[in-house]
Amino acid sequence: MEEQVTKGKVKFISAGTTFIVDERYEYIKKIGHGAYGVVVAASDKKTGNKVAIKKVSNAFEDLIDAKRIVREIRLLKYLNHENIVSILELMQPPSRTGYQDIYIVTELLETDLHRVIYSRQDLSDDHLQYFLYQILRGLLYMHSANIIHRDIKPSNLLLNKNCELKICDLGLARGFDEESAELTEYVVTRWYRAPEVVLNSSNYTEKVDIWSVGCVFAELLGRSPLFPGEDYLDQIKRIIGVLGTPSSEDLDYVENPSAKRFIMKLPRRDKTKWSSIFPKAPAVALDLLDQMLMFNCEKRATVLQCLRHPYFKDLHTAEDESLAAAPFDWSCDNFELTKDNLQIIVYDEAKKFKNKTVKV
Repeated sequence: MEEQVTKGKVKFISAGTTFIVDERYEYIKKIGHGAYGVVVAASDKKTGNKVAIKKVSNAFEDLIDAKRIVREIRLLKYLNHENIVSILELMQPPSRTGYQDIYIVTELLETDLHRVIYSRQDLSDDHLQYFLYQILRGLLYMHSANIIHRDIKPSNLLLNKNCELKICDLGLARGFDEESAELTEYVVTRWYRAPEVVLNSSNYTEKVDIWSVGCVFAELLGRSPLFPGEDYLDQIKRIIGVLGTPSSEDLDYVENPSAKRFIMKLPRRDKTKWSSIFPKAPAVALDLLDQMLMFNCEKRATVLQCLRHPYFKDLHTAEDESLAAAPFDWSCDNFELTKDNLQIIVYDEAKKFKNKTVKV
């Protein structure tokens, strides 16, 4: 139940969380909650469209988390592609500093790929092609802007009832050419991590996203995760259990001598045939999967090679290879990490949205 709190603002409670939002939004229902807050569906009375509103409570308690939120806001503003979720508004905080909560409004999609995989819904090969193709289209655009997503997994792939897919959650994204020291300091869902990330290699590239898409593809084919490792050593064992023992050439990039020794001490394994894991999958699908899930990232397909693979021959057109106009400027990520600085950035970004809205 909404109630007016101040001029232009209404209040409602969802999942025990109090939302105070612009009066143009009418609460519909809670749709999710995660580490960073509660997400509700609302109706935008101005446009007639349904939107998602995420409230991040006490957003500045952890400065690293707050920086991720700021990064995601800037990236979503920058990226303009039909397979990447759009940020519609950042609600204006009451002052430049001293506030605690952030409200982000994005387009609303009904579900995500994780829910679809573990539903009873039949998924045809046409479904799988279309899902995968859209992920790769969004990634091509992202990579062309010098952005690695780094956390592609089924729950970060949103869907609507027409099977249209959009990539979300860019809080862990990074550029290709940043200082390597920072690149390994993040936690993503282990099951979708490329071997070079699991093995803590500092020189990884955008190919980590291709590995993650391969893991999602395998999960769609088998309706269960391919490499559900319990810890990072178990993760490597499971990968080798399917892909076979890597050659010394394929281990060249592993900088950590103890990680290399660990792999060399494991019992020798031959590669498992994909057709024995996914007996019902078309051979052309398994060929693409094989090119995505290469232990050696240099042998792994690029996103463009994946899009041009025969698996997508009925879907792919050159027009689908849309690229960003220019690389994202990562220098905006370099600022002194203080609560005040973060609050000022969010306030200023929200103001830009407001000015943009007024002009329209």
